[in-house]
Amino acid sequence: MKIKDLRELSTKELEGKILDSKKELFSLRMKQSTGTLDKPSRIKMLRKDVARMKTILKERELVGGNTDGK
Repeated sequence: MKIKDLRELSTKELEGKILDSKKELFSLRMKQSTGTLDKPSRIKMLRKDVARMKTILKERELVGGNTDGK
């Protein structure tokens, strides 16, 4: 996802997306270990997306807890 799109989401939505991405990452790692993974690049992309979302959450926390996504 683009950083601009992520910044428009609320804190709750970001937390939900992080959780979903981590579940998908787990699933992809299982597929990778069994040799049935079609797109190995998806793992790298998801890891970066999770890092971006966590960065946005941390920025909001440092700014003062602005949770409305603006």
